[in-house]
Amino acid sequence: MFLLLFGGCAAEKLERGTPACVQAKIQEILREDVWNPPAKVYRYTYRGQTVYFIPQRCCDIPSVLLDENCTPLCAPDGGFTGKGDGQCADFFETRTDEALIWEDPRP
Repeated sequence: MFLLLFGGCAAEKLERGTPACVQAKIQEILREDVWNPPAKVYRYTYRGQTVYFIPQRCCDIPSVLLDENCTPLCAPDGGFTGKGDGQCADFFETRTDEALIWEDPRP
């Protein structure tokens, strides 16, 4: 583990090797108001690749599943139907190797 500074005030621990684009996404989240529930970023293996999952933050806002280059792959859940965009309907059943890599520490 190593220490990174985000937004000039919140220090976060991230696993070594966390892609720079994922770190940038976390910085973007820290510039926003605190989500309800607070933001989290998970790492999984899905369809043979490492992916990063940012759960939905509220109501009709979809979750986001990103590849290692932060290319959006799909929205596994959330949105108006609560079922995401349908592009990765098997995500929750087939994902493996869960690791919570970041959680917003702000109150």
